[in-house]
Order: sequence, then C-alpha cells, then structure tokens
Amino acid sequence: MILIYDFRGWNLMRLVVQKFGGTSVATESSRQMIVKKIKNAISEGETPIAVVSAMGRKGASYATDTLLSLLSPGFKQKNKRAVDFLISCGENISAVVLCNSLYDAGINAMPLSGGNAGIITDDNFNSANFIRMDTDRIIKTIEDGFIPVITGFQGVTEDGIITTIGRGGSDTSACLIGEALKVSRVEIYTDVDGIMTADPKLVQDAKIISDLNYLEVFQMADQGAKVVHPDAVEIAMRSNIPVIIKNTLSDEVGTLIHDGFSRSKRLFTGITSMDDRVQIQIKNDTELDVFTVMAEENISIDLINVFPEESIFTISKNDFTSLCDIMKHNDIEFKYKDDLTKISIIGKGMSGIPGIMAKILRTLKTNGIDVLQTADSNATIWCLVHNKNKQNAINLLHKELLDE
Repeated sequence: MILIYDFRGWNLMRLVVQKFGGTSVATESSRQMIVKKIKNAISEGETPIAVVSAMGRKGASYATDTLLSLLSPGFKQKNKRAVDFLISCGENISAVVLCNSLYDAGINAMPLSGGNAGIITDDNFNSANFIRMDTDRIIKTIEDGFIPVITGFQGVTEDGIITTIGRGGSDTSACLIGEALKVSRVEIYTDVDGIMTADPKLVQDAKIISDLNYLEVFQMADQGAKVVHPDAVEIAMRSNIPVIIKNTLSDEVGTLIHDGFSRSKRLFTGITSMDDRVQIQIKNDTELDVFTVMAEENISIDLINVFPEESIFTISKNDFTSLCDIMKHNDIEFKYKDDLTKISIIGKGMSGIPGIMAKILRTLKTNGIDVLQTADSNATIWCLVHNKNKQNAINLLHKELLDE
C-alpha cells in the first residue's frame, strides 16, 4: 500500500481503486450509488481512484458497441487506429458525467483519460498491449485535492496516439493502476452481488462465492465467467492486490479474490460455459502440421484429443471460416459438428479425488444428454454438449456437485 501526503502536508491518504462498469454509470440513479460508494471510502479515511467504463450496453447511446455500429465492417478492419479514436469516446463521456455527479455531491473530481493517467501501450490498435505506467499525473491530481476519475479500456502509445486494450479492458485498467500505485485493494463494481457458482441467468439456485484465490477466479474467468477479465486477475495475482467484486446497487459484501487458500473446504468452485464451439475431426494421415498452421493463423484450439489415427479438437465459431480455408488450401478432409457448448466444472478441491469424472458423465447420461468430448486438469473438468442441452446440463451438474 502506498501512502502519500498531499501538497499541504497534513493529510495521510490510503489509496483504493474503485472500478465501475457500464451499467453502473448508465443512469442518474446508478451514478448516485457510485457517489455513495466513493463517499463511503472517503469517510473511512481512504482516497478512492475511480475507473469507469462506457455507459450501458449495446443500444445505449454511448456504449462501445453502439459507437462501433456507426462504422462499416471494412472500415473497422482497415482503420483500427480510427476505431480506437472513436470508441474511446464512450469512457470519456462517462468520466465527465460522473465528475458532474460528484461535484453536485460536494466532491471535487477530475476526469483523466487513460493516456492522461499514464497508461502507455504499444500500437496494436483495438487490442493494445501495456508497456509501462507513469503515475505522476494521478498523484498530482490527488495532491491538488481532486478524486481522479479515469477512463478504463484505453491508453496511448509513446507518441500519444489513443489506443484501446480490448474488451473487458476497464477491469485491466483498474488493476494496472492499482499495481502501479500499490493500492490497498481494487473494488470492481458490476450489476451482480459477486462471483457466483454459476450464471444466475441459467441457474436459479446459483450462490455467491464468498472468497476465491487468484488461480480459481482466473480459471473461472478464462472459461467463460464474465464478472472479471482474466488479464485483470493476472495483474492482481502478480502484484498480490486483493480484488473485491461488488454490486453497485447493493451493500452486499461481494466476493474477495486474494492470495492463499479459500476459507471454504469445497470440492467444487463453480460451473461456467462457453458457447459457439465447433468440434473438428481430422485423420492423422497428412504430413502437414495442421496445428502449427492454425497457430500461425491465430486460430486457438480448445479441447483436444489426439489418437493414433485421428485428432478431435474444438475451436470458436468465429475461427471456422479461417479453418475451412486452411483445410481447402491443403486438400485436407475433415468432419465437424457445430452449435456446441463447452461446460467447465472448476474446483481445486477435486484434485486427486477418484470418481469425479464418472459422476459427471453419469449425471448427464442418465438425463439423456450426450457428451461429445471431455478433458480434465487438476482443477477443471470440461464436457462438450449440444447448445440445446446447455442450461439443463449446467443445472443438473450444479445440483449434483454444488448444492449443499
């Protein structure tokens, strides 16, 4: 934790990053809840640093997807620098509007773009990579008596060109800032009460998980849970900064993400899913290293099973056209199944426990759900099912494995 005296020399400040998502900044009533969270931090003797996303989701006037819809597909592909210039506007608007709400509540705040805040990236527009951070402007803003309200999702190149760092980038921005300033914690506010054992839109009985270690939540985020971005978790883990996932609209304690062991003795942490999987089946009778060619084309392989005569693997539906081009160009025959979902059962506690995979397969099979492919690691078991069976499969597994 970094301690800073303000320029008058009398106020010792403890720093905390509070990141507010798109739904949190979308309406005046939700922004008043943000004001309340910031006031609470101040009343506890802390100095909050706010990080904001663009307002709302697709369809909302200033949401990122709404801004993107103004551009043609060809332009977006050929003019990525211009795209970043446009979509950075959403966070800029959020930052100024939140400063206005704070002003009306008697709190001095100053909007800062990602570049103003010192986030320096490379020039890989639309998905820029972090290089370094200069915290001088943030510290000076605090010393001058203002709460910094920083735009998430964006930075600048060494030459000062606006960049964005990819979807979910505001979480990443918050943790980068927290790491650079060695803050006491990062709070990520969203529209749910914390990380849950399953998507509550799919599983009515999903429960809040009180605490997780970095590896558990990284696995959940990487396998489809959308509460926090995996890159943000990785940053928090390497700098050992506690992260708390909370609901802007409630006073629930949320989910604590930390180093070390969970207080729970659970075998299973949660269940996540990823849709739009395509299963590919090829014969191993070609001299071409198909997997190397796919990697060169940036096609990511998901589940994979390699047998003496054939290989079976899954990819994202978004990569299917590129894979077809590779196969056609190299005269390779293949079979495929689409409209599939990968279900991930996550839990460090199940490592070394016999019979877990058998229990999962039995639960699905006895309920008429075909399992097309499986894989496992020390902390995760994956099952591939048809999309149409996703919700039923997740509910069955949740009841069997996680309900107490």
